[in-house]
Amino acid sequence: MKKKAGALLSSIRIERGSDKKISVQLYMALREIILSGGLGAGDRLPASRTLAREIGVSRTTVIDAVDRLIAEGMLVSKVGAGTFVSDILEHQRPAVPPAAQSQGAVAQPRLSHTITHASASYGPRSWLPHETRAFVTALPALDAFPRTHWARISARHLRGAPDEIMGYGQPQGYQRLRQSIASHLHAVRGIQCRPEQIFVTGGAQQAFSLIGRVLLNAGDRVWYENPGAVGARNAFVACGGVLTPVHVDDEGMNIADGLQQAPHFRLAFVTPSHQQPLGHVMSLPRRLELLEAASQAQAIIVEDDYDGEFHFDGRPQPPLKSIDTQDRVIYVGTFSKTLFPSLRLGFMLVPESLVSVFDSVFASWISSPPTSTQAIVADFMEEGQFATHIRMMRRLYLARYQVLMEAAQALPDTVRVQETSSGFHTMAFLDSRIDEHAVVAQAEAQGVTIAPLSRYCLEPVQQKGIVLGFGSAAPDDILSGMEVLSTLPALNL
Repeated sequence: MKKKAGALLSSIRIERGSDKKISVQLYMALREIILSGGLGAGDRLPASRTLAREIGVSRTTVIDAVDRLIAEGMLVSKVGAGTFVSDILEHQRPAVPPAAQSQGAVAQPRLSHTITHASASYGPRSWLPHETRAFVTALPALDAFPRTHWARISARHLRGAPDEIMGYGQPQGYQRLRQSIASHLHAVRGIQCRPEQIFVTGGAQQAFSLIGRVLLNAGDRVWYENPGAVGARNAFVACGGVLTPVHVDDEGMNIADGLQQAPHFRLAFVTPSHQQPLGHVMSLPRRLELLEAASQAQAIIVEDDYDGEFHFDGRPQPPLKSIDTQDRVIYVGTFSKTLFPSLRLGFMLVPESLVSVFDSVFASWISSPPTSTQAIVADFMEEGQFATHIRMMRRLYLARYQVLMEAAQALPDTVRVQETSSGFHTMAFLDSRIDEHAVVAQAEAQGVTIAPLSRYCLEPVQQKGIVLGFGSAAPDDILSGMEVLSTLPALNL
């Protein structure tokens, strides 16, 4: 036992500067030694005083760690004899496969055919922004969020009746939030609907995943904008859908191209209010063509209105859902752009014909986001704070956009920044001789984040470009970011 005890003591390392309590570190170290077979069933641990002295911690810390292992059944304390490794582990400790013993590797578990196929087709999402700087996309102006109002509403709910916000909640979503969303869509986006058609989700991404799981069979064709948003693309691929890259021009998705490639499609995914990433607004003729094509194919259209609230040049084009007379459109919205991403809160508005289906799905195996979060957002909307925030953000994004466009005049002739009238990103189209990825790498080396157009493409497109986000960056950051871009060797041919 002396050799084992010595090995045990020498292998334990305590990090004094770690966020983890010392007792937790000790508990985890002892647990790992036991599970790995460093101490076998029936082996005796050194006395708590010995462990404390040799490791350099208090005896109370050692006792706390040992007590946790006793409570888990890994250790057994025998009065007058000491503490021993439980005999149960002799028979229940997982055996190490022969290959792992000789090569240090563990056989990989088998995956489903669907996810194995999908993994090879996923678009990259590791680039999602985690900090506000020029020119990240997808992040709203976090510095302008009314946190004081939010904190006041949050505190009020935490002091309120626990039954309302601390239980399991309604699977389809908090009723007052569903009502607030329905009222907002009617008043601001021109969509008439009932609260029962609204289903609250853990962000838009969960909505896309649920739509795919409910409506797609493996091999079903999905019209998808090319270039187009990456998140929904991955969700539909993971459900077995086969994506058809449909060309996008100044009027939005080219319906004729979709019909030529896959006339018998099952789903069509579009961002008609502000095409992601090109920024085009789908024309009314194209919208009517898409609705007619879906009707002929008995298909469903998924409309992603990710930033349609932020139209700052005249009255915006109404959502596709507002002219859907045949119940073909599922409208997906998110609070990630209107409020902030870490809420992980979105919703979908489904046709009347699908309400009972999604009711059953949510009631059977879907859990809605935390009720407390939904209740806070409901109050935020009911008290008028949401509408006020949207109006303020429109003005702020317009101001930041104007700073961007003015500073863009200093860019070399190889770059043409496209004008936009909504959202908080725009495209900069590049000369055909320029290497997109070289531009991205050189900018990142100087603390400026941009996304290449190719990142959004299912199939390569002739046009080269970069996506410039201006929503989360302060004016000074936009100006300094443009200064960096103007001097990049990759842009100055």
